[in-house]
Order: sequence, then C-alpha cells, then structure tokens
Amino acid sequence: MEIPRVPAPSVLFDLDGTLVDSEPNYYEAGRRLLTRYGVRDFSWEDHTRFIGIGTRETLTVLRAEYGIEAPVDELLAGKNALYLELAGTSTTVFPEMRTLVEQLHGRGVPMAVASGSSRAAIAATLAVTGLEAYLPVYVSAEEVAQGKPAPDVFLEAARRLGVEPGSCVVLEDAVPGVVAAHAAGMRCVAVPYARAAEETAAFGEAELLFPGGQGEFTAAAVLDWLPTEW
Repeated sequence: MEIPRVPAPSVLFDLDGTLVDSEPNYYEAGRRLLTRYGVRDFSWEDHTRFIGIGTRETLTVLRAEYGIEAPVDELLAGKNALYLELAGTSTTVFPEMRTLVEQLHGRGVPMAVASGSSRAAIAATLAVTGLEAYLPVYVSAEEVAQGKPAPDVFLEAARRLGVEPGSCVVLEDAVPGVVAAHAAGMRCVAVPYARAAEETAAFGEAELLFPGGQGEFTAAAVLDWLPTEW
C-alpha cells in the first residue's frame, strides 16, 4: 500500500529562546515588575521555571505564589510595557536561526511565528531584529483560547498560512512547546534553551533534537533533514 504524501512542510517558529535570545529581557522585565509589588528576590533560576510558558499563565502563577493582589491584567500590561522598552533597544537573533529563516524564505517555504508573548511584543521584536521582512505572519497566545502546552497557537498559525497542521514543522526551545507541537499533529525540531531540561523526556520525543541547544544547532542540519515532501 502506497503511503500518501502531503505537500512540502511549512515551518512554524517559537520566538523567545528559539529565534531570539529574549529571555534576559523577559527576566529583567519580570524582575522590575515584581519589585513594584514588593518582591525583591526574584532570581534567574525562578524565571527559568517559566521558559516556554505564556506570559499570562506565568503571571497567574507568580501572582498566587507571591500573594500579589493586583489583577492579572494589570500585571500583564505592566510587564508588556517593561519588556517592550527593553526589547526595542537590545534583542539578539541567534545567528544560525537567522540563516535558516533567510534560506527558507529564499526557497519559498511558508513560515510563521507562534509565541506565548503578546502580539505587541512579537511585533516589536520582529521589527527591531529585521525578521519582520521574512515573518509577516505571527500568532500570539493572547489571540487564542489557551497558550502552550495547548496546541492552539500552532493550529492558528497553520490556519493563517492556509496549510494543514500535519505538513508543519515546529522549532521550539522548551518542553511546553514540544508538547504543543505534537498535540497539534506537527513534527518538532527541539533546540533546548535551558540546559537543565535537556534530558526531559519530551525533548527526546522531538523528531529532530539538538541536545546542546543553540551551540549545536545549525541551519544546514535542519535544511538537510527537511524533505521536499513527507
């Protein structure tokens, strides 16, 4: 029996920690925000627990943990404002990721960004890094019912590209994103951001894994792995 084929894959990118090294900015924005509400011991290690999880979900947990009375929407607006200020001055694209985006664009591969960040934060980051020229389609977790590890952002990105979920490949740096990609019926390339999580079982389930993270990742390896059709 011949296995049915589907069109050549489309590629969906997570943004923070995958395309760009924005986690330091998100940490600093979160630290400054929490300081306003009397929390002065929020560390980088505390921040790493939330890598790959949407901003609203993160703030909901932190609000409960620290007993902050302000509503989540107030916290969200405050963090987004702080982050946009930081992102507009210093956001770094991982070099091999930029190479991959440029080469996929040159080959006419449909691409989109699917992120847990706010739509304003995604737009600002793509603009300051120059990636907006290659990635005009993007979906924020605030535009769907649930953020990662639910599959909503990836399914919506596929819908906006006009492609089937099964033809999509997701690039992700965090376990919730890998889980979300598979829940959406998509293949996943995992490039772990947090080394402490490298041996997590979910990373091992990715169809292509770079255990050493961005230090091991190359655009050429992904391009060699991507078939012209499944």
